[in-house]
Amino acid sequence: MTQAAKAGDTLRIHYTGRLNDGTVFDQSAGREPLGFTLGSGEIIPGLEKGVVGMEVGETREVTIAPEEAYGTRDAGKIQAVPREAIPDHIPTDLGTQLEVTTQDGQTIPVVIAKTTESHVELDANHPLAGETLNFDVTLIEIA
Repeated sequence: MTQAAKAGDTLRIHYTGRLNDGTVFDQSAGREPLGFTLGSGEIIPGLEKGVVGMEVGETREVTIAPEEAYGTRDAGKIQAVPREAIPDHIPTDLGTQLEVTTQDGQTIPVVIAKTTESHVELDANHPLAGETLNFDVTLIEIA
């Protein structure tokens, strides 16, 4: 009798994640399969839901809306900072990833999203926020 993946099972999967335009943003090829406990919140909610009921050896396509992945883009997570507030040794090229420390001591990853002569726009949204994610998933093992 075959076993279907259910909450509490430890799974190992191989996957390829693509954006709607076909761009691959992550994959497990060439690495160990991704291991996680189903229902524990270790992976994005939409992928957890997408693998429920899979059997070992099964391959499935899973499409995940932003709300079940990294959320929608939040304009409140974008902040314009005056250039003079950024030390000279910090690069300000578009796409540069930085970490900023909040007033309460938390470290947050940000990306330089826009630059002007007077300001640099820092975006703290997850890079995949607002994106529909498409996964090809193969269930390798249920433990």
